[in-house]
Amino acid sequence: MPSRVRAIVGRVHDRWAASRDPMGFARSLGVNLNGRVTFYGINRQMFGSEPWMITLGNDVHVTAGVQFVTHDGGTLILRKDHPDLEWTAPIVVGDDVYLGIRTIVLPGVTIGDRCVIGAGSVVARDIPDGTVAAGVPARPIRTTDDYLARLQAKSLRVGHLPAQAKAEAIKKIYGIPTG
Repeated sequence: MPSRVRAIVGRVHDRWAASRDPMGFARSLGVNLNGRVTFYGINRQMFGSEPWMITLGNDVHVTAGVQFVTHDGGTLILRKDHPDLEWTAPIVVGDDVYLGIRTIVLPGVTIGDRCVIGAGSVVARDIPDGTVAAGVPARPIRTTDDYLARLQAKSLRVGHLPAQAKAEAIKKIYGIPTG
């Protein structure tokens, strides 16, 4: 089988496997899962070249476009003069963590338990337990308890409803016609 065809077949297989069993697919790549992880979009590339250096805790939500980068590729241009140069380090994500859309987690980072990482953040340093962090680079902006208090104050109180009922309730709240 020509290499181009093999590559296409491989991509189709990856898509099928990832959609059928996202956690199983991540494990097949070598990602260490320590409980339930929900992937809102998953592919081989999001885990980089060392997926076995990534550990995800229990009740972790990984949204679309998240990237785990376990090495510094910039070393490649310096290896002419320093052939043994390498910077690769593990990434650890604790329990009860939400990684917002297009978050990038860099080598050597540990994200603690009960954390929320804002969309588009670049996590270059450790994030302590119970922290909401966001930005480039990501910085703590409040505690998870403060975040909860703010959300409770403005909650629409429909989070418990099934998807269709929730959509209808939100449309009603905002005066959006249904049907």
